[in-house]
Amino acid sequence: MANNKKGLGKGINALFQDELDQYDDTKESIVRLNLDEIRPNPYQPRKTFNEDALKELAASIKKSGVFQPIIVRESVIKGYEIIAGERRFRASKLAGVADVPAIVRTMTEESMMEVAILENLQREELSPLEEAEAYNTLMEKLNLTQSQVSERLGKSRPYIANYLRLLGLPHAVKELIQADQLSMGQARTLLSLKDKQKIGTLAKRTVKENLTVRELEKVIAQMNGESKKNTKKTNDSEKSIYVQQSENLLKEKFGTQVSIQQSKKNDKGKIEIDYLSTDDLNRILDLLDISLD
Repeated sequence: MANNKKGLGKGINALFQDELDQYDDTKESIVRLNLDEIRPNPYQPRKTFNEDALKELAASIKKSGVFQPIIVRESVIKGYEIIAGERRFRASKLAGVADVPAIVRTMTEESMMEVAILENLQREELSPLEEAEAYNTLMEKLNLTQSQVSERLGKSRPYIANYLRLLGLPHAVKELIQADQLSMGQARTLLSLKDKQKIGTLAKRTVKENLTVRELEKVIAQMNGESKKNTKKTNDSEKSIYVQQSENLLKEKFGTQVSIQQSKKNDKGKIEIDYLSTDDLNRILDLLDISLD
């Protein structure tokens, strides 16, 4: 699955400059920590690590050691938690070494979470589902809205919203995404299927028949009954260029299927916005800056 994601508009330094300025690698001391004293960052968004790449790194570590120290903080539970360098930590375990070089820093829970997520987002090593979960974690743990997350990361709200929509997919479909069998484009297209109970079956068919996004769109159009629409409804070919462009802009903004029905008698019409669940409805209301509180 090709990864065409763009890098973050803002880097970690831009987001945490005040906190990071207090650290000077020339002044910080490097200590040796036993691997048994270290545990992964509980906020690490990446769930899967490339085994072949880890084995290659482990072979290098076994031969030459760990050149770059991992960054940790003292755990409130026991030992140390990784802030940055989990690949080196995992590879060191594979290499069978007893300890690794480390720099111990003081960092708040909030900053530790954000750095872990942002570091992975910047390196573009996350799967679409892991990226979606990373955004959701920032929203839930830090009580942020989609707008605030988009501002913090330098990404558009529709971009964030499109990833968050993946979390509404059935578990079996999420597993296909995580296994790199379904692309982000295919997953987003599946969300436009009106009968949500059939998404899992169609996802399996997509993988089995290797359907492209365009082919999948045609299948979904048939399943949604769009080829049998009431003739009274205006089809896309009859819509004005202005209405078609407006429809596309709304789809991009809300990250979901949007249809504008135009009356043939006058300028009146209606806008239909699809949503998948109560959470998805709240997401759309957030984009509209509407609160029901």
